[in-house]
Amino acid sequence: MTFRIHWKRESWMLAIIASMFLYASAAWQAAPDSMPVHWNLAGKVDRYGGRIEGLLLLPLIALGLHLLLLVLPKLDPSKANHPSFDETYGFVRLLTLLFLVAIYAVTQLAAFGFNVDVGLLVGLAVGGLFILLGRIMGKLRPNGFVGIRTPWTLSSHQSWKKTHRIGGWLFLFQGALMIVLGCTKSTIALWAFLITMLVSSVALVVYSYIIWRSDPHKASPFNATPVAPKDLEDLP
Repeated sequence: MTFRIHWKRESWMLAIIASMFLYASAAWQAAPDSMPVHWNLAGKVDRYGGRIEGLLLLPLIALGLHLLLLVLPKLDPSKANHPSFDETYGFVRLLTLLFLVAIYAVTQLAAFGFNVDVGLLVGLAVGGLFILLGRIMGKLRPNGFVGIRTPWTLSSHQSWKKTHRIGGWLFLFQGALMIVLGCTKSTIALWAFLITMLVSSVALVVYSYIIWRSDPHKASPFNATPVAPKDLEDLP
């Protein structure tokens, strides 16, 4: 069994994507020939592009990512696990889309001359994304396309659950840190966030291996298929 397509949810997400393209069409004539399309770490524009890039790039990314995340479950060999976190995966997809919409809105306001602090608002959006992902991290179940997928989380229920539990807290911490550091508008603060992300990622990989080693029911690592479904709530 694989993910079911929830047409009500899909229709809402497709409507959001369509609204991005409708906006681009409506704004085309009024848009400047040269639009800001990239900001540096200090929140200053460092590259400009034409209308196609300035108005259509993010809507196209949103559409492409939406379709990719829709078909990925059909390519996953561990389809039996999907129903246990169907709603959670739908929330991840919606959250990703809303994040792109928020970034699009901020960049469009800046492109049309509104006095917005792009660096601050993008930092708040990234921080909010991390916090919300952290809150649902523990609801993910073993699969081949989303979550903290190391050879050891995919071959041990205990490693999957405990790693995602710790990972959820780390995401919450990193999101809060991004919001606080983003308000300082400091390049050093952003580098501190990136270093924290790197250290956390390495720590989670090591932690997943340690838990896997102590799991008497572990499977062989580097198995292409994630562990079979099981009620993770019963695990310590």
